[in-house]
Parts: sequence; structure tokens; C-alpha cells
Amino acid sequence: MAYPGYGAPAPGYPGMPPGVPPQAADPLWPYFSAVAGVDQQIDANELQRCLTSSGIAGSYQPFSMDTCRIMINMLDRDYSGSMGFSEFKELWAALNQWKTTFAQFDRDRSGTVEPHELQQALTSFGYNLSPQAYGVIIKRHSTNGRIGFDEFVACVVRIRTLTTHFQARDTMKNGTATFRYDDFIQVSMAS
Repeated sequence: MAYPGYGAPAPGYPGMPPGVPPQAADPLWPYFSAVAGVDQQIDANELQRCLTSSGIAGSYQPFSMDTCRIMINMLDRDYSGSMGFSEFKELWAALNQWKTTFAQFDRDRSGTVEPHELQQALTSFGYNLSPQAYGVIIKRHSTNGRIGFDEFVACVVRIRTLTTHFQARDTMKNGTATFRYDDFIQVSMAS
């Protein structure tokens, strides 16, 4: 039998002082824990503060409250309206991928993408949409024919969320899904 101080590991997590959670070693933990509070969950307001303080949007405008809400909805598997640290890390990884893709297609470095660049970016993510669908997306997410980073993220989140819900209902995997009206409203409003 080992005794503390005589070869036994100290209580707590290896390499961390006792009472410190393992995620404290994660470089994202300070951003998350600064806004999470005792429940270790963050809502849309807290997510907006966290993302703004982290600087993940870079030189782009901070994320809108609407974009923060739909980012939470995308990962809110228990429908609590908030996210824990593991979901936050998943979102952070996605945001970094989207930021890289946005910069890749913002060829003139204006901080916005044009409609054809948005189409190329969405195609690079594997979305194969009709010209009519792209037209609707552009009308929804552009200002003066340009799409900023916040709207780009909102667009990608919506398409990802809608695609996930559609795929869950496309039981024959043939591009057709059946939605009850109430189900359709829930999916649409959460996106």
C-alpha cells in the first residue's frame, strides 16, 4: 500500500494541484471558465462575451447574438439552451475551420466574400445545392452582395444544422425526408 508522500500520487489529476479539474490544462479553459459560472455551462450571451474576449473573430466584427444562439443550438443536444466545455471545444474547432475557409475564399482580403465565393466555400464543405438554394442563401446572408464573417458562420451553422436534421429523417438515404409540421417548425426555428 502506498501512502501520500511515499510514492503515491497526490490526490487530484496527474500534473495538476488537488481540486483542479482536468480541463484546466486546456488552453481554451480560461476563456470558457471566465464566463461559465458555477453551472459550467454558457448561454448565448456568455458565448458572445467569450468569443469576443478570445479574439477568435480576428479582425472581423464580433459575432451577433443571433449567430451565438444558433451556434449553441447546433450543439445543444439536451435542448438546455447552453453548452458545456466539450461542446465549446467542438465549436471552437469548427470556428477555426470556418475562419480558415473564409480567409481562403476572401481573395481580395476585404473581410467579406462574394456570392460565388460563398458557393465555392460551401461546395468545399461538401454541400451540393441548386442555384435556387444558393439564391435564397445569398438573399438571407448578404448585405449589398457581400457576406461578412459573422453571416458566413451563421450560414454554415444553419446549413449544417438543417442537413443534420434532414439526414436523420432521410431514412432511405435517397434525398427525401418526411417532416410533421410541428417538427419542421422546430427544426427551422432552431437553425
